[in-house]
Amino acid sequence: MRVVIQDDYTKMCRWAACHIAARIKAHNEGPEKDRPFVLGLPTGSSPIGVYQELIRKNQAGELSFANVVTFNMDEYLGLPHEHDQSYWYFMHDNFFDHLVDMKPENINILNGMTDDPEAECARYEEKIASYGGIDLFMGGIGVDGHLAFNEPYTSLSSRTGVRDLTTDTRIVNSRFFGNDPEKVPARALSVGIGTVTDSREVLVLISGHNKARALAATVEGGVSQKWTCSALQLHNAAIIACDEAACGELTVDTYKYFLDIEKKERL
Repeated sequence: MRVVIQDDYTKMCRWAACHIAARIKAHNEGPEKDRPFVLGLPTGSSPIGVYQELIRKNQAGELSFANVVTFNMDEYLGLPHEHDQSYWYFMHDNFFDHLVDMKPENINILNGMTDDPEAECARYEEKIASYGGIDLFMGGIGVDGHLAFNEPYTSLSSRTGVRDLTTDTRIVNSRFFGNDPEKVPARALSVGIGTVTDSREVLVLISGHNKARALAATVEGGVSQKWTCSALQLHNAAIIACDEAACGELTVDTYKYFLDIEKKERL
């Protein structure tokens, strides 16, 4: 596992965007350029700065998305695309609609209005497999360490499926629903922990004091279903991009180790 510590959220996002851009460019110039680069994407507040930097690079002609296929992590069950809190809406409003060469047919988001959630989840897994898997999956984690909507005690080998959201998650997300947890859907469709860790590379963003405990559990804790983020310890190409504020619960030795080993990556 790599842990790349940046001074603040802005620098963390810039580092992550540069890393993703470099991966896309290397793919498009390499032996597998005839197939698309497959990119997994999250919603939420954590990736917004990354999306803004990727948009800037794309609009400036520095990065093309013409050969990129995307798969989003999750979607609320029961929210139509046009609902301003659906993840379909979020992704188009914050990212896809601003890219000059993103092909609509290459965008994949779980259908929250499906009549058959189980079949929709199976279809999603099959479509990911049809592209040969995901090259890089970017994600964020909750304060309890959940990755996508894989709440604590979700199997670390789980696949895309229906998830029941905890009261805590609904309370946290209620800020987007008029501060009323009852308006937050109680269920969602989500990729599994196994779906994420099957990716060739995983890049997780962790920022802010409120995520400090989760970062420590991800990096220093034991591998456990209690902290689904801890599954990243078993991935041979997992990267944590974090800011200083999120490092408050790391031991001094851990903090110093990653600063030293990653010193060339600090912006």
